[in-house]
Amino acid sequence: MKIRTLGRHGLNVSSLGLGCMGMSFAYGGADQAQSIRTLQHAVELGVTHFDTAEVYGPYVNEELVGRALQAVRGKVTIATKFGFKILPHGEGVARMAGVDSRPQHVREAVEGSLKRLGVESIDLLYQHRVDPQVPIEDTVGAMADLVRAGKVRHLGLSEVSAATLRRAHAVHPIAAVQSEYSLWSREPEREVLPACVELGVGFVPYSPLGRGFLTGKLNDTQGLAADDYRRTLPRFQDAAMHSNRTLIEALTVLADRRGCTPAQLALAWLLAQGEQIVPIPGARQIRHLEENVAAAGIALQADELVAIQAALAAERIVGQRYGEVELGMVEL
Repeated sequence: MKIRTLGRHGLNVSSLGLGCMGMSFAYGGADQAQSIRTLQHAVELGVTHFDTAEVYGPYVNEELVGRALQAVRGKVTIATKFGFKILPHGEGVARMAGVDSRPQHVREAVEGSLKRLGVESIDLLYQHRVDPQVPIEDTVGAMADLVRAGKVRHLGLSEVSAATLRRAHAVHPIAAVQSEYSLWSREPEREVLPACVELGVGFVPYSPLGRGFLTGKLNDTQGLAADDYRRTLPRFQDAAMHSNRTLIEALTVLADRRGCTPAQLALAWLLAQGEQIVPIPGARQIRHLEENVAAAGIALQADELVAIQAALAAERIVGQRYGEVELGMVEL
């Protein structure tokens, strides 16, 4: 696996990371033992970058990642996130009640993440969502204090605008921005990606396979668990999925021509968008992990990139990526 650098201060990671959210959260029940095997096999395959968050579970995903990677701590980079207000009641469900990036909460959240991950320092700490009640300078200032204290190594932001990124970067260098970015979520291309290039900030696309849609294996929601989060998203409603199927058919034709799967083609396309880009596709099963990792070895030619973008032109995609409440939490 080739190495890429996030930011300008030596955060070197594998060109493909592993998003761990689905192992504990959002996509229906998961087998913890299977997830641990997948995490450990990822290291064997050369993956060094693992992404989690306190709200995934909540809390249990950090515990899972920390336990699975404890023996290889020195070989891997662990990223986690804070920024949601998590209520102290409820069992087995996300107990989010808005956002909270007050400096005091940042410090409390990091102490909790350090304990759950079983580490002395967090490699990459993201603000999960911008808190409109707290100036970004105050939040990043608190994050920077944690860097100086040795509890965090590098800082990141998630789903921020170019303007917010610039304000944050003026307080302390930002190593990475994490936002949804894929062949069917192209919003970062307008302003955020150019700002990242300008400032020397890495970019980490989450949901790089469109929450499974770009794999070509998801024709409808019938096979999803009853509590699968995707059932609530506009793009996964029947009419939108039916319309978007034509895009996947076109992607499948191009993948067949290249001798790879649609998922691999989608990831290869993302990797070709810039050396600062490190996608974090999720995978709970080893076979899906191996399929994704193989995409890192696919080098697309210029004409292939043009054909892929034409087949999945942004204006042809039906449905928003989030519902209105969640869209209100992102700045893109």
